[in-house]
Amino acid sequence: MAIQDIYPTALRLLGRPVLVVGGGPVAERRAKGLLDAGAKVTVVAPVASENLRGLAHAGLLTWEPREYRTSDLDGVWFVQTATGTAAVDTQVAADAEAQRIWCVNASDHESSAAWTPAVAVVDDVKIAINAGGDPRRAMALRDAVATALETGDLPLRRHRKPDASGKAPAGSVALVGGGPGDSGLITVRGRRLLGQADVVVADRLGPRELLKELAPDVRVIEVGKTPGHHPVPQLEINRILVDEALKGNRVVRLKGGDPYVLGRGGEEAEFCRQNGVEVEVVSGVTSAISVPAAAGIPVTHRGLAKGFSVVTGHEELSEVPARPDHTVVLLMGVAQLRDSAAALSGSGLPLDTPVGIVENGYLPDQRVTIGTLGSIADQAEAVGVANPAVIVIGDVVRVSPFAPQHFKTADYSTISPNRPRVRTN
Repeated sequence: MAIQDIYPTALRLLGRPVLVVGGGPVAERRAKGLLDAGAKVTVVAPVASENLRGLAHAGLLTWEPREYRTSDLDGVWFVQTATGTAAVDTQVAADAEAQRIWCVNASDHESSAAWTPAVAVVDDVKIAINAGGDPRRAMALRDAVATALETGDLPLRRHRKPDASGKAPAGSVALVGGGPGDSGLITVRGRRLLGQADVVVADRLGPRELLKELAPDVRVIEVGKTPGHHPVPQLEINRILVDEALKGNRVVRLKGGDPYVLGRGGEEAEFCRQNGVEVEVVSGVTSAISVPAAAGIPVTHRGLAKGFSVVTGHEELSEVPARPDHTVVLLMGVAQLRDSAAALSGSGLPLDTPVGIVENGYLPDQRVTIGTLGSIADQAEAVGVANPAVIVIGDVVRVSPFAPQHFKTADYSTISPNRPRVRTN
């Protein structure tokens, strides 16, 4: 039998009687697959595996502890034979052929009337692969395709029609943390959901390159904010998410960083639930940790810092420990950097505490500026530091490969990955 002789199809066996002849490992796997399809399974075998006996004891299938009889085929829609004895399997297959019942003969795939493909289920998609009678080849291909679907490399998006009632399927919202901007730092789950989306509500700081990979008919709604400029108010963003989901769309709210870390994801999730919309939250790699790491700065480090605080402005700085061994991470803090430095100094943090600023983390134009609490505001102004940037304050900055050998009040470094340079006054 050649692969060209196969006509691929899918059997709907819900509630229909099927027969499995054999009680070993192969019969067990096939019986479980048939049960998953909703079939009414009868197993005929003098001896059955422990798992098959357990399924029979639980009432999930019927086990006839005896040899096969031709009458076992009466009323059956489908047969799987896997006794391990070629003569028995051949007899079952011949009886099934005589009654025009499709039969999979595990002993002889070449003469089998039907083949069982290698199967995987991803979301609501079932993958079935035949590979010319080579089961290991089929399994390898199945696993590769399943992985590509899981990671979003292959499209899982629905192209659906209204059901018989004329209503579109229920929509949903996924709040996906896209990480600091590099398309490789989104989670597998987030990438998969993005590949299923009908509508993407996008932030300015999310992984923008992934938007170029969307199908042409996927709608992208831009709602990006910049400091002091919110062209689409948060209440309007909430409403967009709900309205699009109620139209039956799969909506992905693609956010930078993590949805729940200073990203107002909690408000969006709450609004969706209040309006009866299913919502999923997919954690992302927060820029508070990942962007410092891009500059080789850990937020904690043995012997330097055991904890860290993440804040968005100088008002909160009075509540964090003012010690070089407690890392302070400032988000959206460029405009208030001078005030923040003064606030920390006023709380007792030494002026020679190292400070690092990482602009455009993980992107081609990433730049790192390193100085001290007393000098960093002047340095930032001199080199034109701008958002998006993450500011790290504390002894952990000393670990960065971009840090100078010794921190002095007027020393600083400004480094671009494309043109590394160290500048010292």
